[in-house]
Amino acid sequence: MGVTDPAGPVMDRDEVDRALARLGQEHEAIETSLLALQDHAGRRLLEGAELTGVTKERWQAAEARITLLWTYFDAYTDALRGAREIRARRRWSSREDLAELTELLRGTCVAVAGPGDGRLSESFSLAELVDRMNELYATSLDLVVAADAVWSALPARIDLLAAELQRTRQLAHSVGVRPGEHPAGDDLERITRTLTRLRADVVSDPLAFWVPAEGSSAPGGGRPDTTVYDREARALEDVRREIDAVLTVRQDAEARLIRLRDVLSRADRTLAEARTARGEVLAKIAATEVPVVSGPPTVLQEQLATAAEYRRQGQWHRLSPLLESLERKAEEELLRAREQLTAVTAPLAVRAELRGRLDAYKAKVARHGLAEDPFLVERYDAARRMLWSAPCDLRVAGQAVLRYQRAAAELLDGAPEDRREDRP
Repeated sequence: MGVTDPAGPVMDRDEVDRALARLGQEHEAIETSLLALQDHAGRRLLEGAELTGVTKERWQAAEARITLLWTYFDAYTDALRGAREIRARRRWSSREDLAELTELLRGTCVAVAGPGDGRLSESFSLAELVDRMNELYATSLDLVVAADAVWSALPARIDLLAAELQRTRQLAHSVGVRPGEHPAGDDLERITRTLTRLRADVVSDPLAFWVPAEGSSAPGGGRPDTTVYDREARALEDVRREIDAVLTVRQDAEARLIRLRDVLSRADRTLAEARTARGEVLAKIAATEVPVVSGPPTVLQEQLATAAEYRRQGQWHRLSPLLESLERKAEEELLRAREQLTAVTAPLAVRAELRGRLDAYKAKVARHGLAEDPFLVERYDAARRMLWSAPCDLRVAGQAVLRYQRAAAELLDGAPEDRREDRP
């Protein structure tokens, strides 16, 4: 068994040389990482920015960690240099040199000034010091990468959206969409305020807009939080569609007004036809409830006149919603007029259907050579007098047509009938 000390068995020369080579590689890698962190664009931005909120608080802690990280690295460098100097004393290190190297390379013999929490100093082994530096580096790099990711993503996107917002504002102004006069104008003002505030918040407190990735251990694992940006982008898109609608109104307002006048005119003519038909029904049909026909709504004509005035004055932002409402109401008015005409003329349609049915059965009887049958002629004449007289009782006339149909059917089937009992 070899000689031992508090650090464990004394290392031989080969073990010492391998350990020094490995520690040298680790030293080089750590130095490279620290220099990269020192030159990282995100760190430089954090150092020069006027931070607020959670970013200011976390960056202050990160600066202390980075300072401590360099302190640890300097201690690590001094310890490694000392070990190399001991190994360089002799080509073949003595037992005492090997024991000293073992203590230095494996023991807890690297003293580092306290981190500011009341301790004057801390002692680490080189392996513990490497683990501690890796931990501090990872947490510091995570913060720097997260802040840099937010600054790289959001401000530029906000600026592009703000430029689009400015173009939309100019277009809106050209068609009369202004704050206090149109909802879209108010929306543009709100979006402007929100984007201005959002950009200032992103610049001063980027970590407030960072969403860490769950379960990710990689530095900077996560994504920028674009919730507010996305909401305002959608709101601006809605406003753009509204402005496009206003522009469309400006282009085809005259044609739409002409179509509106035509639809309302057709509705008026249909109502006039319904009123005429109602008088005819009352004169020709007896014992029938005929619905009253309403007059044309004057409010639509008044709104149509208002729309024409808006067009003449170029108030497109007011004309757009009014035209949409008028087009919907005009179609509803035309449908209502047609429904009234149908309801009013229903008795005439019933009478026409009875007349057609009576003549159809007469033609059928004639094809079978029974047109001159006295009983059928009597039944036919009775039904015809009722249907072609005024006023016509549809209920009685319908019964007369039904009696003629039954009599014709029985004759056509060859079944005799006691006609004397059926005669009035």
